[in-house]
Amino acid sequence: MRYLTFALAKGRLAKTTLKLLEQIGITCEEMKDKDTRKLIFTNEELKLKFFLAKASDVPTYVEYGAADIGVVGEDTILEEGRNLYEVMDLGFGKCRMCVCGPESAKELLNSHAMIRVASKYPEIARDYFHNIKQQTVEIIKLNGSVELAPIVGLSEVIVDIVETGTTLKENGLTVLEEVCPLSARMVVNQVSMKMEQERIQALIEKLSEV
Repeated sequence: MRYLTFALAKGRLAKTTLKLLEQIGITCEEMKDKDTRKLIFTNEELKLKFFLAKASDVPTYVEYGAADIGVVGEDTILEEGRNLYEVMDLGFGKCRMCVCGPESAKELLNSHAMIRVASKYPEIARDYFHNIKQQTVEIIKLNGSVELAPIVGLSEVIVDIVETGTTLKENGLTVLEEVCPLSARMVVNQVSMKMEQERIQALIEKLSEV
């Protein structure tokens, strides 16, 4: 039997995923060692391998078959636009992708004005404005605190993940439009889905029960 390999997005997502897997009897003790320098962790008994990756790289590992299964946020899946199967909403890591800005920007959105939009997620922003709203905008990609963009006049609005909205409020910004709900998803490589259908299907069923 070949190994099934999981790519998990580093951080909170990976920790929650491992707890979830433990509930269905899948454990990986090696990963609990905080001092380990290992990159790949194995459960010999169940023929499973795990590795941690930067969230934005998880869909790439899965698309190219370096991992059979990936667990990552829906924001990353939408932004990366890779060829893979999204098989399951795991129901944790819930938040929303929103268009945010000062209250005064609402009129610009309603009137379909030509505006600048700053985001860490240029593809999601482009898809929303061009395909859903059919509004012509200039998208500016930022890597750091996007809340800064409307405050310093770089853009009229931002497209970003909103969990509680506290950071927005503190900076005089508000949610103006919701783009889509987000949560952690399980994705599967297209070839793996055919070759390992039984094992993957059994895994999905067990996780659904939890």
